[in-house]
Amino acid sequence: QVQLAESGGGLVQAGGSLRLSCAVSGRTLYAMGWFRQAPGKEREFVAGGLWSGSVRNYADSVSGRFTISRDNAKNMVYLQMNNLRPEDTGVYYCAAKVVKSVNFTSWGRGTQVTVSS
Repeated sequence: QVQLAESGGGLVQAGGSLRLSCAVSGRTLYAMGWFRQAPGKEREFVAGGLWSGSVRNYADSVSGRFTISRDNAKNMVYLQMNNLRPEDTGVYYCAAKVVKSVNFTSWGRGTQVTVSS
């Protein structure tokens, strides 16, 4: 069983930055990811990658602005978000896979990010 706890959300002006954190406990991860859900929309993939690898994948809408990273020693996953836009507003969720699988199987409760214009 994996527990994920996000933090770091808040209100920021367009063009600003935020760093989201996700504390991981319970098991070593196979893969990590960040998703978001805007009001009235479905949850969408933002960024992800293998825990032990260096390859990272990003949604086209955030590529070049967001960076996912992890700290093995602290069991933390981060999402650095720069040059934020109002359309980045939503609840951001940390997600994890403990084995190789199609879908992410563990989820945090989410943290709200609001970008004002």
